[in-house]
Amino acid sequence: MKTFKLIFSMITLLAVSQVSFAQEKTVTVGGAPMYPSKNIIENAVNSKDHTTLVAAVKAAGLVETLSGAGPFTVFAPTNKAFDKLPKGTVETLVKPESKDMLTSILTYHVVAGKVGAADLMKMIKDNGGKATLKTVAGGDLTAMMKGKNVVLTDAKGGTSTVTIADVNQSNGVIHVIDTVLMP
Repeated sequence: MKTFKLIFSMITLLAVSQVSFAQEKTVTVGGAPMYPSKNIIENAVNSKDHTTLVAAVKAAGLVETLSGAGPFTVFAPTNKAFDKLPKGTVETLVKPESKDMLTSILTYHVVAGKVGAADLMKMIKDNGGKATLKTVAGGDLTAMMKGKNVVLTDAKGGTSTVTIADVNQSNGVIHVIDTVLMP
C-alpha cells in the first residue's frame, strides 16, 4: 500500500509540473520552448541555435553565474553569429589558455538587471535615439532603433540586431542576436 501511495504521489507531482509548464507563455528559440520558470542556462541548453554559446559559457566557467539569481539581461548570439567570426576563432577561444578573453567576450553580452524590449526602446527614445548599456564586463553597448529593430553597437563599431526579444527567464531575460559583440 505504501508503494502504491508513493507511486501515485510521484505521478501526481509529475502531472502537476507538466501542467504548470504547459500553462506558461513560452517563446520558441532554436526549436525548443523557453520556459519563464527556468533559468537562463536551463533554457539555453535546449536551443539548437545556441550550442556554441552554451559550449563557450561552459568553457568560461560561467554556468553557475548564469544559473544564479540575477536578474540578468543576456544578448545571446546564435550559432550563425559565431560562424561569422574568422575561421578558428571559436576553437581558439574555448581553449583553457583563452579563458580570460572568452570570459571578457561573453560577459560583454550580459547586462545586470532585467531590461525588456519595451524598457530598452523607451530608453532609446528618452535619450534622443540612443541608449548606453553598461555590460557586466565593464564596457558599453549602444542600442538604437533601425526601423522596427533594436540594433546594438559594440566597442569596436560592430553591430548586431535583436532577432528574438523578450525570452523571459526566472533570472532575467534573453534577447537573441545575430552577431557576436566585441568588447
